[in-house]
Amino acid sequence: MITTIAIATNVAAITVLAYALYFRRHRRRDLMLSYVALNTGVMAVTIALSSVEAGIGLGLGLFGILSIIRLRSDQITQQEIAYYFTALALGLLAGLRPEPAWLMPLLSALMLIVMAVVDSPLLARNHRRQTLTLDRAYTDETELRAAVAALLGASTVRVELLELDLVRETTVVDVRYRRDPARPTGRPTADQRLVAETAADRMPA
Repeated sequence: MITTIAIATNVAAITVLAYALYFRRHRRRDLMLSYVALNTGVMAVTIALSSVEAGIGLGLGLFGILSIIRLRSDQITQQEIAYYFTALALGLLAGLRPEPAWLMPLLSALMLIVMAVVDSPLLARNHRRQTLTLDRAYTDETELRAAVAALLGASTVRVELLELDLVRETTVVDVRYRRDPARPTGRPTADQRLVAETAADRMPA
């Protein structure tokens, strides 16, 4: 009875996670299939190992190795990694079949609610992260921040310099910012560059 409840709950949970939450928000069919396969495989092997003498740690270790290989084989975002681990946790929880019978559906629902909330487009919807390659070598941080803010139409900018090439006159930056809908985006104007340069000149050496 507990096994039937666990399997049914897991099927419903991975459907919600992979399709209703992930695919409808991020639109990657290949990763949706990966989440379903990983979840189902972990659940099946965990249930099978619980009925034989082989240690469950062996099976979990093998799936851990496979998941690491999968994560390293493609460039995915931190959001997608979070979905990977949630799919893995749901399958493992279903395979372990904790008692009482209501505990597994409760924990599964809790994980889904957490993912639905923290990955909601309404949560921090104006906050963005981008990697930019600028066609100028910015050696001054104040000027760089002003140029990036003008380019992205951002009200607050956190810039991390990744690469500064003085030969090719390029700057590569990792930008975390809050988009301001009232500010236009585009290249910095001459007045904006003048303000940035003036601010840089006034900074103490």
